[in-house]
Amino acid sequence: MLMCLRYSISGGALLIGALVRGARLPTPREAAFTAFYGLLTIAAGTGALAYSEQWIPSGMASLFASLQPFWLVSADALGPAGERLHWPSIGGMLVGLAGVALLLAPGGSGQHVSTQAMLGGFFLMQLGGATWAVGSLAQRRLGGRAHPFVSGGVQQLATGIAFAIPALLDGHHENWNTKGMLAILYLAVFGGIVGYSAFIYSMQHLPVALVSIYTYINPMVAVALGWWFYNEPFGWRETAAMIVIFAGVSIVKWTTSRSHRRAQASVPVE
Repeated sequence: MLMCLRYSISGGALLIGALVRGARLPTPREAAFTAFYGLLTIAAGTGALAYSEQWIPSGMASLFASLQPFWLVSADALGPAGERLHWPSIGGMLVGLAGVALLLAPGGSGQHVSTQAMLGGFFLMQLGGATWAVGSLAQRRLGGRAHPFVSGGVQQLATGIAFAIPALLDGHHENWNTKGMLAILYLAVFGGIVGYSAFIYSMQHLPVALVSIYTYINPMVAVALGWWFYNEPFGWRETAAMIVIFAGVSIVKWTTSRSHRRAQASVPVE
């Protein structure tokens, strides 16, 4: 229900705003592909994050999500014109996985969460990270004549509609109150209209490695807010794991950017 409402509101608002301002809309073919890529990126990617946070703390989930650049780089490497993986990049991924192993090892401050829940949340989020990467890169390569904000609106509205069916069939009775509705509106405005639209725009105008920088910021914000507002535990083990994961992401980003510059320098100028 949360996913249905927040993305129906944000996607609908973006498309209504686009119509009012006379923005260029996608063709029916582009709209269909964009909606499908939205289901991969938001419905599966963000949906996996939302569902896993029923089992694991938000700070832990954000650290698992910080591995997302690995999926972006890997999915890009599988594409016909993507940057191939090199051994330094693979080494950086192994460093990041070592940080995850430190998080999942027994005896940490997250020991109040069962090992089964931690593993379930981790693997579900990695599946979501893979679909997020594939959908994001596919939308980037689709191009099209529509403004990126319009494409973001189509993807979000498609996600809201897709989640309407399981929301209605769920059987749970939501407790509607002012605090919950304000939370949904906050996510719709800042997570959907502002945040995701900025992500779509950046993916179409910036290198993939540069866009993935946001994965450094999200975990620190989530960890700080989870510790501050909800007393979620975050000790030395989690701090060390965050440093190791960030180090792995940094290695992947640095080696990818360097190889991209070398490839550009080797192209002959006519």
